[in-house]
Amino acid sequence: MSVFEKSKWIYAKCEKTADQYTEYVNILEGVYEKAVINLSCDTDYTLYINGKYVSSGQYGDFEHYKIYDTVDITSYLSGNKNAVKILLYYCGVNTQRYRKGESGLIYEIIADEKTVCISNESTLSRVNPAYKSGNMRYVSRQLGFTFSYDATKENEKGYLPSVSVDKTANFFPRPIKKQEVLERVKIKEIKKESWGYLIDLGCEVVGFATLDIISKGENQLTVAYGESLDNGRVRAKIHDRSFFFEYKAKNGRNIFTDHMLRLSCRYMEIITDGEIEINYVGILPQVYEVSENERIIDVPLDKSIYDICVNTLKLCMMEHYVDTPWREQCLYAFDSRNQMLCGYYAFKDGNRDYARSNLILISEDKRDDGLLSICAPCGTSLAIPSFSLYYVIEMLEYAVYTGDTSLIKKYRYKLEGILDEFMSNSENGLIKKFEGREMWNFYDWSEHLSGALYGNEKPIPDLILNCLFILALDSYSRMCKMADISFKYGDLTEKMRAYVRNEFLCENGIFTLHKGMEQYTVLGNSLAVLCGAASHSESVQICDSIVKNKLTPSSLSMNIWKYEAMMLTDTEKYKNYILDEIRNNYKKMIDSGSTTVWETLEGSEAFGNAGSLCHGWSAVPIYVYNKLGIVKQ
Repeated sequence: MSVFEKSKWIYAKCEKTADQYTEYVNILEGVYEKAVINLSCDTDYTLYINGKYVSSGQYGDFEHYKIYDTVDITSYLSGNKNAVKILLYYCGVNTQRYRKGESGLIYEIIADEKTVCISNESTLSRVNPAYKSGNMRYVSRQLGFTFSYDATKENEKGYLPSVSVDKTANFFPRPIKKQEVLERVKIKEIKKESWGYLIDLGCEVVGFATLDIISKGENQLTVAYGESLDNGRVRAKIHDRSFFFEYKAKNGRNIFTDHMLRLSCRYMEIITDGEIEINYVGILPQVYEVSENERIIDVPLDKSIYDICVNTLKLCMMEHYVDTPWREQCLYAFDSRNQMLCGYYAFKDGNRDYARSNLILISEDKRDDGLLSICAPCGTSLAIPSFSLYYVIEMLEYAVYTGDTSLIKKYRYKLEGILDEFMSNSENGLIKKFEGREMWNFYDWSEHLSGALYGNEKPIPDLILNCLFILALDSYSRMCKMADISFKYGDLTEKMRAYVRNEFLCENGIFTLHKGMEQYTVLGNSLAVLCGAASHSESVQICDSIVKNKLTPSSLSMNIWKYEAMMLTDTEKYKNYILDEIRNNYKKMIDSGSTTVWETLEGSEAFGNAGSLCHGWSAVPIYVYNKLGIVKQ
């Protein structure tokens, strides 16, 4: 029997709104030796049995690639009547980590190999009275909404039969294990301030907000969270971002956990309009369990750098890799490329299953133009064209590090579709920048390279896009050989190298970003070395110019290409430069007390005080230290 053969997609009988919380109940009768529940939803769920938390977290997906969870509920059953409750959250608005689908819930309980409970119109449901539906206050435009909860409205009234939903989906089992929810993190310090309470968790933590307080009367609480402090306060509002949730406490003891909005923070702040007593306010960590490779690192500073990089990778592992768990929680092709590459070294078995699931999710993204959406899954029309080329590169790296060529064959159409789209956007043999407000020609957070978000740039060739295209072509050629399939692009790679040299190589032996301009960037020249456009002597000159700070620098995440270019050109000559720069950059983070690596060297002050202090794409030292032999296993 196929999954959900007897079940129906259902929703509460109510007026549907975005940012809506509904809940569903069934009484499971009978005594069983083994019971599991299969369930899927749009957008997220929390499962309770007999009032106890069991599981939560819908896998990010698409309607054509809809993931269902299988959860063993045997240990939660007691006696011959068990209350099954599912809290359902429907986002209903496109974001960069969610593509809007029809609201709905579907489930079935299989006990002792029989279907004993299904979702259908007889399932009782209602709009949850305590969560404020339709609130629609963004944490960020990438992540989605925060929440507001009113404990004074908790009750068990108003359940009605559900309604069926006209929704179709192609179901697939969750491709990886679920994240684990751990015991609440130990608080380092709670300070009583004139404005409320400041809580220091002692380190960056990712998970669910939980509180245990005693309220004298009904009190309105605002709970803010952040990675750093500004004049002793958490940055609760940064531009249009809202890093807080609201909770109205009932009189007496309040015990509450929200298992759907994942927070990432070191600090929490509570503002209340009345008197409360805090037993606990903090985070239940949610982690994807991995086993780290054993490592010996002789230099203490190098070990500290490596450790915070690994910790950052782990905190950025949700149902897929995320760029920053604090601000966005998005799966980007470039960010994940760095994260996977570092993960092949940091974790046992190269973290193969997890990397594979990320690549499948990216591959299942669908756009009419053949490029990738900015993130996966994604409901916006924005794209970063260069990130589609990084996807091709990371597909090769996955095959090389794991020996698994099945994704090459499965997504050959995707790989070729991307390359074909770039070729169609060429003129006189060179790839042009993509036109349109939905095309963000971003390369790096450095001068000349950040592009115009929602702008419309002139469709002219530049060095970086063409070098990346050559690297992607070469990557696909190698994939074709590994998978024993034909490479349809002939000698285009060699021709492209000649085009790049003719267009961008200047008389000084350095490549410029745009022909006729003096825009000499570290990133562009590093890619010119790596794609073979630069001769060996030119590569030495480029690397020497980088050492002498003659080129516009790259940022933490893009430094990986600089280090790769130097190691390719002359590892021994540039080894000390690479290590000294890494040590100087990352020591700044360690000296600040950070337990994670930052988005950029500016730290939290970047991007108008919205810089992330936990960003997976900056874990580059893991890869470099292994390549240079700093890590001994």
